[in-house]
Amino acid sequence: MVQSAKARPSIWCPGCGDFGVLAAVKKAAANQKIANHELVLVGGIGCSGSIHNFVEVNGLHALHGRLLAQAVGVKLANPALTVVAAGGDGDGYAIGMGHFMHAFKKNASILYLVMNNETYGLTKGQPSPTAPIGFEGNVEPPFDAILTALSIPASNFIARTFSGDPKTMTAVLEEGLRFNRENRGFAFVEDLSPCVTYNDTFKLWREKVVDVATLGGYDPTDRKAMFRLCLETLESGRIPIGVMHRPKETKPEGLELKLLPDRTGPLGADLGLETNRPAYEKLLAAVV
Repeated sequence: MVQSAKARPSIWCPGCGDFGVLAAVKKAAANQKIANHELVLVGGIGCSGSIHNFVEVNGLHALHGRLLAQAVGVKLANPALTVVAAGGDGDGYAIGMGHFMHAFKKNASILYLVMNNETYGLTKGQPSPTAPIGFEGNVEPPFDAILTALSIPASNFIARTFSGDPKTMTAVLEEGLRFNRENRGFAFVEDLSPCVTYNDTFKLWREKVVDVATLGGYDPTDRKAMFRLCLETLESGRIPIGVMHRPKETKPEGLELKLLPDRTGPLGADLGLETNRPAYEKLLAAVV
C-alpha cells in the first residue's frame, strides 16, 4: 500500500553521500512546486532505499530488485502523480538489472534516481556491480550505467551527478522532474554517493569528476556523440558527470500515454455498474 506518514530521523552514517541526495530531492520538488500529496517516493533495498522514510510524502518500500516495476505500476494506476524511484547500485544493477534495462524501453514518465557508492553498505561493504577491480577482492570490471543507458535508443533523459556538488545535483533533478511532469518519458539520474564507512570516495571522486558540458563536442541531443565522449572521458581516468542525453522531441510520449491515452488510469476510472453494464453484458453473452 502507498501511504503517507511523518518523516523519520535518518539512519544513515554521518557524512553519507545520500544526505546530499535527500536534500536535493526535497529542494528540487519544492522548486518545481510539487505538492507533497502529489509526489510518490518509491524506495528500494539497502541504505539508500530507506530515503522515502525521511520525507513527508507518499512512500512505498519496494521489493528487492523490483523497485522500477512497482514505481511504473504506481504511475500507471494514477498518471497524475509525480513518481520518483530511488535506490542503490546493488539493488538496481544486480538483482534489478532486468527491470533497469527494460525501463528505458518502456519509457514511463518516472524519475529513477540511483545512489551509487560501489559497495553494499547495509550488509557491511561487499563489492557491488560498480566496484573497481581490487576493491574487497573484486575481480570483475565495473558496470557503467550511463554507457548502458546511452546504448538504448529511446527518448529518455540521462544524467549523472555527484553528492559533493549538491547545487548541480538539484538543478539536474529539477530538469528530470520537469521531463516527467511533461509526460516525455523516463528520466534516469545516477548520483555518485560515497559510503563514508566502507568506501569513502569523496576526495577521489572530487578530483576525477568532470562536467561533460565543459568538454569539446558536447551535444546531449546526439546519443552517439555522447557515448563516445563519455567513453573517452572514462578511458582518460576521469568520471563524466552532467546531463548526458536530452531528447530533441518535445511531444509527450511514454508507456502510460500509450496504455492510458485519456490520462486517467484505473484510479480515476468509473467502475459504476450502470456505466459498465454494456461491457459486462457483452462479456457474459460471449461466455454463454
